Amino acid sequence: MRSSEIRNTFLEFFRSKQHEVVGSAPIVVKNDPTLMFTNAGMNQFKDFFLGNKVPDVRRVSDTQKCLRVSGKHNDLEEVGIDTYHHTMFEMLGNWSFGDYFKKEAIEWAWELLTDVYKLNKEDLYITVFEGDEKEGLEIDLEAYDFWKAIVPEDRIIPCDKKDNFWEMGDQGPCGPCSEIHVDLRDESEKLKVPGKELVNKDHPLVIEIWNLVFIQYNRLSNGRLEDLPEKHIDTGMGFERLALAIQKKQSNYDTDVFQPLIEKVCQSSNSKYGVDEKTDIAIRVIVDHVRAVTCTIADGQLPSNTGAGYVIRRILRRAVRYGYTFLGFEKPFLNELVTVLAEQFDGVFPEVKAQQAFIEKVIEEEEVSFLRTLTSGIKRLEVIIGQLDQDKEIVGEQVFELYDTYGFPVDLTGLIARENGCSIDESGFEKAMNQQKERSRAATTNESGDWNVVHDNVSVEFVGYDELTITSEISRYREVKDAKKTSYQLVLSRTPFYPEGGGQQGDTGYIEIGGQKISVFDTKKENDLIVHFVNELPSDLAGEANCVVNAQKRKLSAKNHSATHLLQSALRTVLGDHVQQKGSLVNDKLLRFDFSHFSKVSPEQIVEIEKIVNQKIRENIALDEKRSIPKEEAMKLGAMALFGEKYGDSVRVITFDPEYSIELCGGTHVNHTGEIGMLKIVTEGSVAAGVRRIEALTADAAEDHVNKKLTVLDELNEVLKHPKNLTKAVEDLISQRDQLSKKIETFQLAQSHELKQSLESSIVTSNGISSIIEKISIGSADAVKQIAFDIRKNTDNLFMVLAADVEDKPLITVMISDNLVKEKELNAGQIVRELAKEIKGGGGGQPFYATAGGKDISGLDAVVTKAKALI
Repeated sequence: MRSSEIRNTFLEFFRSKQHEVVGSAPIVVKNDPTLMFTNAGMNQFKDFFLGNKVPDVRRVSDTQKCLRVSGKHNDLEEVGIDTYHHTMFEMLGNWSFGDYFKKEAIEWAWELLTDVYKLNKEDLYITVFEGDEKEGLEIDLEAYDFWKAIVPEDRIIPCDKKDNFWEMGDQGPCGPCSEIHVDLRDESEKLKVPGKELVNKDHPLVIEIWNLVFIQYNRLSNGRLEDLPEKHIDTGMGFERLALAIQKKQSNYDTDVFQPLIEKVCQSSNSKYGVDEKTDIAIRVIVDHVRAVTCTIADGQLPSNTGAGYVIRRILRRAVRYGYTFLGFEKPFLNELVTVLAEQFDGVFPEVKAQQAFIEKVIEEEEVSFLRTLTSGIKRLEVIIGQLDQDKEIVGEQVFELYDTYGFPVDLTGLIARENGCSIDESGFEKAMNQQKERSRAATTNESGDWNVVHDNVSVEFVGYDELTITSEISRYREVKDAKKTSYQLVLSRTPFYPEGGGQQGDTGYIEIGGQKISVFDTKKENDLIVHFVNELPSDLAGEANCVVNAQKRKLSAKNHSATHLLQSALRTVLGDHVQQKGSLVNDKLLRFDFSHFSKVSPEQIVEIEKIVNQKIRENIALDEKRSIPKEEAMKLGAMALFGEKYGDSVRVITFDPEYSIELCGGTHVNHTGEIGMLKIVTEGSVAAGVRRIEALTADAAEDHVNKKLTVLDELNEVLKHPKNLTKAVEDLISQRDQLSKKIETFQLAQSHELKQSLESSIVTSNGISSIIEKISIGSADAVKQIAFDIRKNTDNLFMVLAADVEDKPLITVMISDNLVKEKELNAGQIVRELAKEIKGGGGGQPFYATAGGKDISGLDAVVTKAKALI
């Protein structure tokens, strides 16, 4: 059974059990501050488990793209070393939101694995939670008894909290779980050691393939468990491991999930898989990591130096480094694998194929950049090795520098060191690494308390599209502490405050309760809760809350958001349909729009784009807003959707002329485009490989910007006496300046030549030293340097001090022949620092050449006197 058939069989099986099959959530999490990446199938359903939202359907099934490279679930260092850990993987899952529970989950899991997939029952083992005395939890007898009715008891293994109590993080939904393990060893190995003894012992062929989680608790910030309002089922089966078991392979990488990629790598590197362990590890790292990077870029996350982007860049660079070190790839190669993935994912994650060219470009540019960094790192390492003392050990701080600055993992530094007869201080590296982690942790520490319920409201009603001032009530609140202050977060039963989303910044304003006015400084969305950020709590938490949004700020933000829609359509008209939004920022001051495009937008194209947008503004097109319409209907209308966004079954559609701009959008907008006033693009440039950025102003800000430019033009015309052609007048001035500069340069060159001859004629020879100590006047510091080096080239035993007046600024230059530095132990740096005292300055340099500047030009004569005394 091929992997695509295995996936479809899973989804169809649960469809037959009345589950609705839904799409994967984006791999990058946007509305949950506790997560950077989707690390489990349950992430997108978290609000159902917490009771924050009521699900439309009670049974769901899906395949979810997951990434485990940060936080509690971090498998990165195992990837490639073994054959069953991955960064990005698919999690097949079935879910029950307060519907069925343990009995059905267990029976259906067994039915699918044994009756449908035909796995050998004798190869399967079951684990159940054995309880935990510290938590006050007993053994999960309910699950044990359900399993006992299906499998022999000697195949049911009670396990501790580490293996059989699932938690997404330090806080949140959790519960006991029951894992299904499969023994894939050959019969001879099974006779030697029973599979039961190898469960949860990290054996590569006795592995967990399915985890049935019984979510019934919520972990509070103080560690205490509380019962959830309803019990839920959350199952996760690793698609790659399932393919391994069904296709009867010895490694995930032997399945058709990875083999097409492996064949491509081997072909490109002229290598073979399965011959050398180091080569095999490198190939496994590459094919795993390119999947993670490709899917993340497809979901809208570009590699960068911060946050989720930094994690992706690190994964990508790890793959490049393995290819460079072990497979001889000295040019970009990862990008060539995207075409294989585009075909593999076409039926399940079509966003990869839809953005194939863009993804390839981004990866290629990252590869080019890092390969340069690798070369620089190797040169730096060569310098470090060359400076080692007798013990031949690279200190931990330097190992960390190579890791942090050049992306050199410890094993690469150690490998190169060993090749040069050296070693590395691994404990010192770990210390430096931990110090950095502590600094990072201290800078980002943010402790959120548990939600305190005031009024028990299941969901939050947003009314901000229609009203900016309403009465409401606080449904819950919590305290948040970071390194600098304590603040609070409020959730209202209904709110007019727009939460940050779709690039638009959150609303500000105030909430007034019992005469106490509380400033709201930000509004964000956490899963499906709208959270209001305040610096103080109202005294009367249960009272009626008068909620007022900052109307002026909202109005300006709406203008910029609507202008962004008009801008995107204009970009596609002028540049082509390949333009896709890759990020945006909308606030009351400006709009910023990132989009896919592979070359600079020319000035002529900018003019054309502005012209189209401003024409649409002047047409005063009325907003056509459709709320809560089926997504399928919206797509039929031609609405543009963003890659990496998770849309529900019902969506909001914003249209400004159905022939021009139709988008899925939750932001706030003007009622007519004329309200925008005008749009003026102020900058255009590159922000990443294949991604350009435009910043623009609208309304009063755009008018002010244009007026300031016109004022400058008026002032320039005034200065130049109102020439007929201002551009030509400025060009003529520049030309005249260039001609004069050349004349000055010629004059200074002649002056320097004369001065050099004069200085050489003033040489005083005494005690074997040829000294030149003079006060001079010259046009530039560079000329002084050139003269000094020219004289040094032609003069033996030179000791020279030049006290120069460089356009009314003092400059001291000391030049000494190498033999005098060595024989007389002279040091130009020390000497120039002493002389600089006379001009109230300082400086330094090398033993043979040094310079100093200062504030007191009148001290130059004293410099000459002091230098003569020194010699």
